[in-house]
Amino acid sequence: MLKLQTTDINKIAASKELQKNLYKRTLIVVLLSQTLGGAGLAAGISVGALLAKDILGTDSLTGLPTALFTLGSALSAYIVGQLAQTHGRRLSLSFGFLTGGLGALGVVLAAYFHSIIFLFVSLFIYGAGTSTNLQARYAGTDLAKPYERAKAASIAMVATTFGAVVGPNLITPMGKLAEAIYIPALAGPFLLAAVAYCSAGLMFFFFLKPDPLQVARVIEETNIGQQVTPPDLSTEKQVQRIGIITGASILILSQIIMVAIMTMTPIHMEHHNRSLTAVGLVISLHIAAMYLPSLLTGALVDKIGRVKMAIASAVTIAISGIMAAYVPGESVPLLAIALILLGLGWNFGLITGTAIIVDSTTIHNRPKIQGSIDVGVALGGATGGLLSSVIFAHYSYTALSLIGAYLSLLIVLIIMWVKIKKRVPI
Repeated sequence: MLKLQTTDINKIAASKELQKNLYKRTLIVVLLSQTLGGAGLAAGISVGALLAKDILGTDSLTGLPTALFTLGSALSAYIVGQLAQTHGRRLSLSFGFLTGGLGALGVVLAAYFHSIIFLFVSLFIYGAGTSTNLQARYAGTDLAKPYERAKAASIAMVATTFGAVVGPNLITPMGKLAEAIYIPALAGPFLLAAVAYCSAGLMFFFFLKPDPLQVARVIEETNIGQQVTPPDLSTEKQVQRIGIITGASILILSQIIMVAIMTMTPIHMEHHNRSLTAVGLVISLHIAAMYLPSLLTGALVDKIGRVKMAIASAVTIAISGIMAAYVPGESVPLLAIALILLGLGWNFGLITGTAIIVDSTTIHNRPKIQGSIDVGVALGGATGGLLSSVIFAHYSYTALSLIGAYLSLLIVLIIMWVKIKKRVPI
């Protein structure tokens, strides 16, 4: 089997037409699996904090679930990145999603037994699905041309929309299903997450063949072998380092701010007597804004450049933070608009940062670096989730949102630093 796969890889690497066909097929597999992955992702975002509050009976640690599954996401991001480096995308993404599905099932059992310790452990494992859902976007870029990398990453993002938007709106029916089998209603969405993540993992395992990353490596080795004059490695290394720092900073900052404000929005709405249905609506619109504009965003990043879209990300997040801080807590439409802008700003930042990182790495070191950066993204999300509950409990949702708006402007300062450091556009 291994010999057959190696033969297929070499054959594809030697044919432009076969490469094009594999690229298209890879995008289809990513699209279908990410639709399932999005449904699994939505469970923790929508009801994780509410489930912890129900078991703990206090608001002060309701940010801990988000912190835990983002910490789990950080560990799994590293593991998935290392697996991709050594074994390719197929095995690494399958492992990540199946592990996330196991964690989601653990959350259901923790809710049934009313065990806070088991809940926290399961949420940590569930985080593997979150990081894998993000890393899957890189699978679409492995065979993409330089001028279509952002668009390729955006296809994975927009696919996540379908599951992620449907997921929060299934809170009520999944809750009723859970109660019908004597499980707490808030654990219902995690039943969906378990099935969705496991299905996504199996889809990658059975259909992501040949592995696009392994094919891309063979293509790169062939191209290097055909070069007459080697590139200036010292200059290339310096440019890559600056690009990696820039891309990572954009990804991490936008993740911290988005997770912090998003995590406390359901609690903020509950304090103003909004129903679970209203919470699900706001969060689903937020997630839609995170993923649905991705195709347009990818085209803009490729067409008008990384710098302009990074600044657009910072400005959009800042506006959303200011709006969330001052709109009435009982106003579902206005909160929805604020969260839509938050998701849109995050979308701009994620696709821009991803494109910069792909531009700044080679096919041989890319998976490892991507995994390491996603560890930082996950840790940033964990920090945002944990600190958000502390700020919310001791100060207010207004203070939290304004801090987020302020932090978003750091992205502009980073872009200014890069322009001065490099003296050339990103």
